[in-house]
Amino acid sequence: MTKTRNYKFRLYPNNSQEHKLQNNLAVCRWVYNKFVDFAKDRFVSRNDCNYYLTELKQSEDWLYNYHSKMLQAVSAQIDGAQKAKIELSKKGYKTGKLRFCRYCDYRTFTYNQTGFNLETRGDKSLLYLSKIGFIEIRQHRKIPQNSKIKQVMITKSKSEKWFACVTIDVEVPLIDIPKISFSKSVGIDVGIRSFVYDSDGNQTPNPKNLQKMLKPLKQIQRKVSRRKKGSNNRLKSILKLQRIHEKITNKRKDFQHKLSAQYAKNCDVVFVEKLEKLNMVKNHRLAQSILDASWGTFVQKLEYKCKMLVDVPARNTTVICCRCGNAVPKSLAIRIHRCVKCGLVLDRDHNASINILNKGLNIFKLPQELRKVTLVEMPKVSMKQEDVTHTCWVIVHNNTRKEN
Repeated sequence: MTKTRNYKFRLYPNNSQEHKLQNNLAVCRWVYNKFVDFAKDRFVSRNDCNYYLTELKQSEDWLYNYHSKMLQAVSAQIDGAQKAKIELSKKGYKTGKLRFCRYCDYRTFTYNQTGFNLETRGDKSLLYLSKIGFIEIRQHRKIPQNSKIKQVMITKSKSEKWFACVTIDVEVPLIDIPKISFSKSVGIDVGIRSFVYDSDGNQTPNPKNLQKMLKPLKQIQRKVSRRKKGSNNRLKSILKLQRIHEKITNKRKDFQHKLSAQYAKNCDVVFVEKLEKLNMVKNHRLAQSILDASWGTFVQKLEYKCKMLVDVPARNTTVICCRCGNAVPKSLAIRIHRCVKCGLVLDRDHNASINILNKGLNIFKLPQELRKVTLVEMPKVSMKQEDVTHTCWVIVHNNTRKEN
């Protein structure tokens, strides 16, 4: 069984290597803008862009000084951008023509198939890139020995840090079929005051990463606005601003990774409510807090970490009483659920998480005694990329049958 994995490592180039990396970005951006001018208002395929690149090399001899696969990867970007524009237009969105890329917007180039190698010399790990040389790389995780490196993507962050994203194919043996127990299921309700309130009564407060950094963020934004456009002092202030934003992003990612790993370790099935986040941010009083919480990225982390993640409709999860099913309407200011019919007094988020769990269990229509399923992995070969994807089926085991 073959699986594709990505490893992101930090690069530490010296001055000459950083100049070469920056020069590669500038050349790829120049080729990208040439492709945009070549496409204009018509659709051009990837092969057409590669033929045009050959013509560019004949007229511009200096392009031979750069890795050919790196330049050909730019045509894949153009092809992907055109296809994404077509898909958006089919969905009813207004799309214009492709735009030229500015200097500060192009931050990635790719070495595909050839032109790279990872080596270890003593205590240091080095990444070899064609036409650039050996660059020190900080491998905080070991790459499996039976893996094959497919491509290396070099990225420059807005805070002027360099990263390498290594894509590998790993041969993973088929081990025992994992079992899923619905007795280890939990319902999760996300919010602003409490980031997560689950059906077991566990409450995780919202870290509010953006709000805690608003004071230094406002100060540096005022400095940027006072600087003269095009001056070096303005560029220095912008760099400080980008570093603060990067710090906020890293804090948010660290918090969500730890919390999602905790739920993936303790629970087999996680039920989350399907929220319309674009409609929720139309409330201008809560838009900043909703975007700061970043519920969508948290659900994405749960999706690839948990054994099973199920989306549950969010309709009336806060209104309905989890004990008797009575409707108890309440505004956002009311944080306590008080049922007049059964007398239940509970936190509104806890009540919503229990409703989410009950809704999720009703989707599978399993009685109380049938709460064990087996996740079966079946390989399916893709004819285009010749990779193996996995589809899962849920098989319900009766108590009368013997478990293998």
